[in-house]
Amino acid sequence: MNNIQPSPANAVKNTRNKIGEIINLLGPGIVTASAAVGGSHLVAATKAGAIYGWQLAGLIMLVNLLKYPFFRASVQYTMGTRKSLVEGYSDMGKGYLWLFTCLCVISSVVNTAAMVLFSASLLNYFIPFNLSLDILSGIVLLTCMAIVLKGHYKALDVLSKIIMAALIIATVAAVIIASHQVIPVSPSFKSPSVWTLASVGFIAITMGWMPAPIEISSFTSMWLQRQCEEKNVTNKSAIFDLNVGYIATAILAIVFLALGALVLHGTNIVFKNSGIAFSHQLISMYALTIGQWSRYLIAIIAFFCIFGSAITIIDGYARALSEANLLLKKKALNQPAYFTTWMLISCVVAICIILFFASSLMTMLNFGMILSFMTTPIFAFLNYKLVMDTDLPPELCFGWKLKALARIGLIYLFSFLVFFIYWKWFL
Repeated sequence: MNNIQPSPANAVKNTRNKIGEIINLLGPGIVTASAAVGGSHLVAATKAGAIYGWQLAGLIMLVNLLKYPFFRASVQYTMGTRKSLVEGYSDMGKGYLWLFTCLCVISSVVNTAAMVLFSASLLNYFIPFNLSLDILSGIVLLTCMAIVLKGHYKALDVLSKIIMAALIIATVAAVIIASHQVIPVSPSFKSPSVWTLASVGFIAITMGWMPAPIEISSFTSMWLQRQCEEKNVTNKSAIFDLNVGYIATAILAIVFLALGALVLHGTNIVFKNSGIAFSHQLISMYALTIGQWSRYLIAIIAFFCIFGSAITIIDGYARALSEANLLLKKKALNQPAYFTTWMLISCVVAICIILFFASSLMTMLNFGMILSFMTTPIFAFLNYKLVMDTDLPPELCFGWKLKALARIGLIYLFSFLVFFIYWKWFL
């Protein structure tokens, strides 16, 4: 029997179809990645590289690894029960749901304000005339709300894929270019050690949003519910989607650290505190080293990074808080009016915060990261307890490797939290 070889045209078509199928499978994991690649990467990872060079690369990868089981729990729980994590917290007991809600309310307004203010600071870079940061923040916020209300999950899905693709291409290109530049470093410069008590605060900040606050896992589970309503999602495809997004955020964290280490380390730069000044300073530092032609490349990378995070966290926090509110009131879920109400509440409070703290972007970002760091062990414990106490199908239960990694992660996160509290308030 003759073997009929596919023509080159058919081979290309089949390859395109396979790629299209893979892209179609991606969804909540990529949306989560878009939410994650914000302050943690552009600010914390870049500053880590700028101040300490490559010293924190291992810790950043370790934090990503130790947080992984708690993000994966959201996918395995939702695929096994068709419920969101928020519903799971409610099933565990009203106290757990109240704990989640209270922490989420605080995080929502702080994180939304920080991302919107940062996006507005970067948007200012592209505008040829002067607008106040308050007005720019309002423009960014209204744009984010319009995208969320008009497009809902489908808009997030498409936009997140575009943003992540653009980010990966642009940041990798920037690192390759930076690696071929000669950085003028003073002969007397000595890289500070990160392994000192003085560095504990910075490490906590870096860990807080790396790769993302763990409460974002609750958003992942709700986005996954929506995807299941629209597509044929399997257990394997859902975990694949999570892994692709999660690995992408880990790689991008190292890429941003590399940019800081290659471009800024050894320059003794002091980062400014105000939003516009910091964003312009960051872009200018890269442009001066890599070349003036790269100024808008870096600006676009930064804007996509933060604007994507702003859109997804506005949607995610509104989903989580509206669902928690409905469960506390014992009402039927999926009521759009509650979603819109909570989105408006979060955004109005966030814009009020911006009006008072517009000149303190770095302070706000640091506060948000420390808050996320301090709540991380709590959300991690909730996710671990939920997935361990639920009767899931065997293929969705934690195996011994994930169990061991989760337990090591909990010990690490709680231990470091205790040490940080002691260092911050008692040392």
